[in-house]
Amino acid sequence: MNVFAPPVTLTGQCVRLEPLTAAHHDGLVTAVRDGQLWQLWYTAIPTPEGMATEIQRRLNLQAQGSMCPFAVIDLRTGQAVGMSTYMNIDAANRRVEIGSTWYRQSVQRSALNTEAKRLLLAHAFEQLNCIAVEFRTHFFNQQSRRAIERLGAKLDGVLRSHQINPHPLSAGTLRDTCVYSIIASEWPTVKTHLGHLLSRTSIKDTQPC
Repeated sequence: MNVFAPPVTLTGQCVRLEPLTAAHHDGLVTAVRDGQLWQLWYTAIPTPEGMATEIQRRLNLQAQGSMCPFAVIDLRTGQAVGMSTYMNIDAANRRVEIGSTWYRQSVQRSALNTEAKRLLLAHAFEQLNCIAVEFRTHFFNQQSRRAIERLGAKLDGVLRSHQINPHPLSAGTLRDTCVYSIIASEWPTVKTHLGHLLSRTSIKDTQPC
């Protein structure tokens, strides 16, 4: 088990991030059907039929020490609404990437998402003592890019022709990957910014901050 980022439960006012297990399967299948998220060509989101395989993939990476996967729980309903991870864990350089994240359509662009990211960032910088936290997304995933930038992350650059896209709707196309980061010295300001965003709306609803 990786000792740098071991499984942990992170709880806020409206969201709880808890260590992913096979027991989350049925709730995550229900969540991914909200918006048929697996049809998005520019990202990799499991199908309902592939959820068990995806959960096991993430747990295998956790066993190898390169990932710490979470189920995202909406505290209003007690139901799983998505997944997120610390991934590409680099213990030697105290860096993690927050990624492999998806949420059911009804909670996207919401206070729940903002609070989940704040919890992950706070744990990374304040408990894991990270030097930097990365975010990566497809160049054409405009919704994801706006969400990352809204957190306060800065664009480090674009890895051109970085990966071959395996999605059936875009098989054979090349992915340009946008790499963003927040570094440790920026965290106090980013933390204040995220607190301000959350204060602008009731954290108990799902309206955009």
